[in-house]
This record gives sequence, C-alpha cells and structure tokens, in this order.
Amino acid sequence: MANFVLQVPNNLRSFTVSASVSSNGSPPLSSSGGSGGVGGPVILELPLDKIRRPLMRTRANDPIKVQELMDSISEIGLQTPIDVLEVEGVYYGFSGCHRYEAHQRLGLPTIRCKIRRGTKETLRHHLR
Repeated sequence: MANFVLQVPNNLRSFTVSASVSSNGSPPLSSSGGSGGVGGPVILELPLDKIRRPLMRTRANDPIKVQELMDSISEIGLQTPIDVLEVEGVYYGFSGCHRYEAHQRLGLPTIRCKIRRGTKETLRHHLR
C-alpha cells in the first residue's frame, strides 16, 4: 500500500480526508460515513492543535529522550508517525508522547500520524 503525507494549514478548523482504495482492497479512511474500525490506517500530517491528548496530564516524558528526538527530527525528520484514533472527526493521540512533545518544543505546527478510525466504545476502552 502506498503512503502519502497531507500537510494542512494551522488555522484549518475542519477538513475531510479521502483516499483511493489501497492495493489490498481495504476501503479508505474518511471523516464521514462508514462504520467505525473499517479499513486500514492512513498516514497524514495533522496540526498538533487538532490532536487531543487525554492522557497527557497523567504521564511524564523523559527529558533526555525528548531532547534526543528533537535532535533527530531536526536532522532527519520524524521517522515513525504517532498513532492517532479518529472518532467522529475528532483526533485522539494515546501514543508517541515523546515525539509529540519534541514537535511542540521545536515549534513545529504539524506531526505525521498513523490514523485509525474508531468508535466511541473504542475511545472509552483507551481511556480506561
């Protein structure tokens, strides 16, 4: 399956994502219609301020790891996208905490994300 990166402006309030069917026949991810959890992940560049981080207050990042990631991202870019769950057009990040913080501290407006669709039940499961 081919991956692509979509860059969007910081001031974008909402947008729709569409893609062609992948080579394995799975349906594309979109922010409208379809049943939750259907289809594979899509790689997109999302604005940091569009990603909700519900566990951010309960976890501390290792400052050395964040600095190492900042150095790496500055030199060669982000190598592994963060995982994001999209539920009814809202994006939730539960992993990639160090990569997310490194992007924030570098002042980068967007971050590469591997987005999977989910349902409210999927979201409740992640918040347990």
